[in-house]
Amino acid sequence: MSVDHEFTIASEARTVPAVFGSKKLVEDPSWEWEFASHLKQTYSPSELLALFSRYRNEESPFESQMRRVLVRAMCRTAGHSLETGPGIVLKHADTMELGDAVFIGSQTMIQGRYDGTCRIGSHVWIGPHAYFDARNLVIEDYVGWGPGAKVLGSSHTGDPIDVPIIATELTIKPVVIGYGADIGTNATILPGVHVGANAIVGAGAVVTTDVPEYAVVAGIPAKVIRYRQ
Repeated sequence: MSVDHEFTIASEARTVPAVFGSKKLVEDPSWEWEFASHLKQTYSPSELLALFSRYRNEESPFESQMRRVLVRAMCRTAGHSLETGPGIVLKHADTMELGDAVFIGSQTMIQGRYDGTCRIGSHVWIGPHAYFDARNLVIEDYVGWGPGAKVLGSSHTGDPIDVPIIATELTIKPVVIGYGADIGTNATILPGVHVGANAIVGAGAVVTTDVPEYAVVAGIPAKVIRYRQ
């Protein structure tokens, strides 16, 4: 016996309410903070990382809660209502500061440096498979970061010329993503770039220079195509 299935496909785009951006902040229970504080005081960074690895790849509520507790213990600071997908990687988490209601999608890697700075503001949404060279990085509040988007904060000098490039010194330049900016899927932000508040970086763009506030940029290299105002 065969069964015919009918599928209805909408012929037009539709607009629905934002979920993450309009979500009310829910404060985490006090025991989570106390537990995280105890872990931070009791275990070394490498031991905390080993504990975190036990819960890294599962999606049940218990594993998700344990990831939140352990990320809070690993990081310099982390606010309320943190959500982390499975498989995230944090390098030098003790240099990282996370605000309230941060979402970090699955398989995201944030690569800090032992003497670096990484500040991620409140209500920041980071899509899966993102990569951050977070040696000197500031992401302000209400930033949306598309799946697979990357930021590079350092590059090799290439000098002297007779030395393999990978063996030459690194130049670290600060990267700032301004309040309310939106970074498109698979975009790349290069070292030293400042993306202005409420700007949009198009999908797949390679951003080599500063982006003005409220600008929309796209292309390789990214150029201003219009202003949202």
